[in-house]
Amino acid sequence: MPSRYLIAAALIAAPAVAQTPVVPIELRSFSYNPSPIHLRAGQEVVLNFTNRSDGGHDFTAKEFFRAARIISGNVAEGEVELGSGQSISVTLVPAAGRYKVHCGHTFHTMFGMSSEIIVD
Repeated sequence: MPSRYLIAAALIAAPAVAQTPVVPIELRSFSYNPSPIHLRAGQEVVLNFTNRSDGGHDFTAKEFFRAARIISGNVAEGEVELGSGQSISVTLVPAAGRYKVHCGHTFHTMFGMSSEIIVD
């Protein structure tokens, strides 16, 4: 039976398991938070979208989603649609670049619901 010291030493020497970073993205009445959104190219990330408003919004970033490797989550036609209070997660590996994002609902972009995704 191994001694408790050997077990403790093995636990200390064990490599740390890398955690996938989670980036919370809030959709509010005519804004996104954070804005702009900063990500690292080639690093898997979970985008956790939450609609904090009383109405529906979307996160439309067709070029961004087209360039990324989607691991899980529904980004049909390059957008994430959320009803009031709804949360959705998308796991992906982003590609380097600068991408525009906006809400495709009528007049929402005109009211300021747009931003940029910067992937370094």
